[in-house]
Amino acid sequence: MITPARKRPLSGRTRRIALAASLAGLMAGFLAVTTGPAAAAEVLVSQGKAATASSTEAAGAFLAPEAVDGNTGTRWASQFSGSQWFQVDLGAATAVSRIAINWEAAYARGFNIQFSTNGTTFTQAYATTTGTGGQQSIAVSGTARYVRINLTQRALEAYGYSFWEFQVYAGDAPPTGTTRLLSYGKPGAASTWQNDVNCNPCSPDKAFDNDPASRWATSSTNGWVDPGWISVDLGATAQISQVVLQWDPAYARSYQIQLSPDNVNWTSIYSTTTGDGLKDVINATGTGRYVRMYGTARSSAYGYSLWEFSVYGTGGNPTTPPAKPADPAFPATRLVFSDEFNGPAGSKPDTTKWTYDPGVPQNGEIQYYTPNSENASMNGSGSLVIEARRQDYQGRQYTSHRMNTGNKFSVQYGRIEARVKVPKGNGLWPAFWLMGDDFLQGRPWPYNGEIDIMEVLGRNTSEAYSTLHAPAYNGAGGYGQKYATVDLSQDYHVWAAEWDSKGIRFFLDGRQVFDAAKETVENTRGPWIFDHKFYLILNLAVGGDFPGPIDATTPFPSQMLVDYVRVYQ
Repeated sequence: MITPARKRPLSGRTRRIALAASLAGLMAGFLAVTTGPAAAAEVLVSQGKAATASSTEAAGAFLAPEAVDGNTGTRWASQFSGSQWFQVDLGAATAVSRIAINWEAAYARGFNIQFSTNGTTFTQAYATTTGTGGQQSIAVSGTARYVRINLTQRALEAYGYSFWEFQVYAGDAPPTGTTRLLSYGKPGAASTWQNDVNCNPCSPDKAFDNDPASRWATSSTNGWVDPGWISVDLGATAQISQVVLQWDPAYARSYQIQLSPDNVNWTSIYSTTTGDGLKDVINATGTGRYVRMYGTARSSAYGYSLWEFSVYGTGGNPTTPPAKPADPAFPATRLVFSDEFNGPAGSKPDTTKWTYDPGVPQNGEIQYYTPNSENASMNGSGSLVIEARRQDYQGRQYTSHRMNTGNKFSVQYGRIEARVKVPKGNGLWPAFWLMGDDFLQGRPWPYNGEIDIMEVLGRNTSEAYSTLHAPAYNGAGGYGQKYATVDLSQDYHVWAAEWDSKGIRFFLDGRQVFDAAKETVENTRGPWIFDHKFYLILNLAVGGDFPGPIDATTPFPSQMLVDYVRVYQ
């Protein structure tokens, strides 16, 4: 609600997920692995083998063999229906240990993996109804010549299914459980770094702070040039198993991941000349104390920039990052905050829960938010009334109300919901939303993050918006969804967000209207910055860039009615 260029829904379909993989294969982002006792090396056995599928999206394109060609820039895609399959023939019966899937945006929520030695009789090796897309690494066990994935539930109902690579491995997959993040809080160095009005400061340590809203960038002082590099000192010799890079749009088309024992002599464990930005999950192994991204070809006229450079493995001298709260189980039932607005008529919002937020707004709005809750009170029937009025005040001709729970209540994860009746009228803009609470400590928007659970534009109260805003996607480019519904001005409706470490799902009257999955966002739009505390906001704006102007038909006073606000964990 505070960006100058306001939210609009995403147009079209994001058709690419930029992910790089080493020859060691693909694993889920931040997957924990460990080196075990000496064992047979894991081998990729599906690459270049015969692949078939139930369908393809277009004649002559997105063919099944393109998902086993080792090229993360080509993919298989099905027709737009719910029941599909993909199969690879390994050529001989093979002891299969792992399946790695690099999904495009059209991923499967529900699917199962089956094995067969004859192509006719299949046994089930794995099944899920809660797939999250991105990169999946699935441990399996069994002997198969034919490996099939049956796809049963789409994430995007308007499309089919698609993945960049479907990889089958044989041999001993590394067991899970003990590998750690080694790079957190460790000293970084770089070829150059930017410190000016556009990036202040974008020093090397910002890539190793486990904060996806801060970044390292090369300096423009002497011109953005090649090569450019950033390195981290892990504090002691480490066995590296995975490197995860979350790129800013200034990414490397060509780069290497290098290791060194002494910060002088470097050995490459991974290289690419086809980097395409966003999130790269690199499964490459080696031993060293220093790890470096060495870029040799930029993607643009700018330099290099990384939101995060995360190194995983064993050894080193790791510092444990702050623990995140456990994910809530949904449906969440433990009430941790509520306001039922049951006070007598004319009483004001509870100041032990809410801060009145007066002043001149943003976004080209024309109202003044009055102090002392002059435009908000209980109606005596169980609702808070936020009223927009035609009223001269502080040089403006309209007034309204905004209030928040900043410094009184903030939350990370859970179900956040409100039951609201919105007003109808050109230029009216009611909203229920959250701001990252580091905004109150001076971190500027959008680096703190914004979660818009509900926005409705009074000019069309038969549709609503739910949107996320972050440094890499904000304003008109926010990651969100517009959805059609009944006329929302005619009655109360319940908006809710169910939020955990995997993403945020948005609901209207119990119907899911938008799913912002963390892996999808990281692989298609930029860093996910929503794993910290946020506070709640209610307001009714008048005019502005997003809702457009009022006119002679806009009713004043207009009221936004809030029956309750509740938070469950």
